[in-house]
Amino acid sequence: MNQPMLEQGERMESAPPKTLWDKICTLKTMAWEAYKSKPISYWILLLLNSGAMLIAFPASSLLSRLYFANGGKSKWIISWVAVAGWPLILLILIPTYFFCATSPTHLSLKLTLSYIGLGFLSAADNLLYAYAYAYLPASTASLLASTALIFSSLFGYLIVKNKINVSTINAIVIITAAMTIIALDSDSDQYGNITHKQYIIGFICDILGSMLHGLIFALSELVFVKLLEGRPFHVVLEQQVMVSLYAFVFTTIGVIANGDFQEMGSEARTFKGGKSSYYMVLIWGVITFQLGVLGSTAVLYLSSTVLAGVLNSIRVPLTSVAAVILLSDPMSGFKILSLIITFWGFGSYIYGNYPVSKDSSCSRLQV
Repeated sequence: MNQPMLEQGERMESAPPKTLWDKICTLKTMAWEAYKSKPISYWILLLLNSGAMLIAFPASSLLSRLYFANGGKSKWIISWVAVAGWPLILLILIPTYFFCATSPTHLSLKLTLSYIGLGFLSAADNLLYAYAYAYLPASTASLLASTALIFSSLFGYLIVKNKINVSTINAIVIITAAMTIIALDSDSDQYGNITHKQYIIGFICDILGSMLHGLIFALSELVFVKLLEGRPFHVVLEQQVMVSLYAFVFTTIGVIANGDFQEMGSEARTFKGGKSSYYMVLIWGVITFQLGVLGSTAVLYLSSTVLAGVLNSIRVPLTSVAAVILLSDPMSGFKILSLIITFWGFGSYIYGNYPVSKDSSCSRLQV
């Protein structure tokens, strides 16, 4: 006897796609449905901001390393460069109040203290990364920074109660193994003018910076969940402006206390390429870092953390390859292996966290 035809929703629940072809068809269907559900202006905006992430973040990393390679010495100055461009986001935020008919979010005491705390952590995070780029090749520093995915997952689980699935655990193990390979290959991965002690300091600071970055990401999400209702785009920009402003204040205090502003003149005179090259590196560092921050913020708002993870996984090899070509970074077989394993870890995380639709035209075709 023939079994009665099941409703599409029931069949999808009882027979989810399992083969590779089913999954490919599901993704194609989801992509087409997503494309049709949004206006063309949305996709143009998403494309531009994705491009900003893929270009600006690697560029800012290379410029940080170029600063130290050409004679720059101040870690505080590079930390300051990372937040000095905060008014650029403000220039984008202000028009949204007029065009979107919105008003600034009320700053309660809790929200203000949250922004101050996040600003302080961001200032500390930038300083740790400055030490990393001072003592490590840019390709190595970029690979180590990918451990931020591990810490954001762990802190997201502990603080925001986000779920951790098997794919996330697998990604954590894989990326940890990749970082272990780099640590074991330290002798062939350091510049001639960098001591082994400095390399270790840079390595530890990069890992600590990634840990702090993951903590900031989880705390930022907690602020949205607990203190802000909904996530309209102007609220996301407001958070970026306020956190960057307080990070700028804390970093500026550090630069002044360390006397680094007074040393910029002499540092520029001894910089390889002269004063103009020195100030161009710093100015473009300010611009590219803020473009990267703005791009990643917009991608998170327009799409999802999964797409942001995809773009992050792409920019790691982009930074590494660009560093080898432009800065003559050492690239041993172990580092190549670590790069491949890191990319595999990102892929595992993305696959496990990708939202699978229950509607699949390809599956329905096989009824």
